[in-house]
Amino acid sequence: MDWYLKVLKQYADFSGRARRTEYWMFTLFNMLAIIALVLVVSLLFGNDNPISSILIVVYYLGVIIPSLAVTVRRLHDIGKSGWNILFGMIPLVGPILLFVWYCTDSEPGKNKWGNNPKDIGNDTAIDYIGKE
Repeated sequence: MDWYLKVLKQYADFSGRARRTEYWMFTLFNMLAIIALVLVVSLLFGNDNPISSILIVVYYLGVIIPSLAVTVRRLHDIGKSGWNILFGMIPLVGPILLFVWYCTDSEPGKNKWGNNPKDIGNDTAIDYIGKE
């Protein structure tokens, strides 16, 4: 849950790097939140009520920017530009390529987007630990 909140705190931060753990934990908790929201809203308002659709769309709109930001930071972590997210628009091949990149281990050391967040001795890790 901390990873989900960390991404939300970095709402529109497209700079820096995001570890695999940060990306996948955010994705997991985001999907769980969507499922829970759909279930609760369906039980409370029913499927035909426009309020249920509005609440779900509001959640989607609220998390689209942090989702894009963590995805761009994830691509930065493996040494790719955030613009590579556009490969997802290529039918079949694009999403598979992005999935492989999301599962790829971090580029070791520092790259042009910052220090490796997995390195304990780097400034990013120290700054993150100091903020909590």
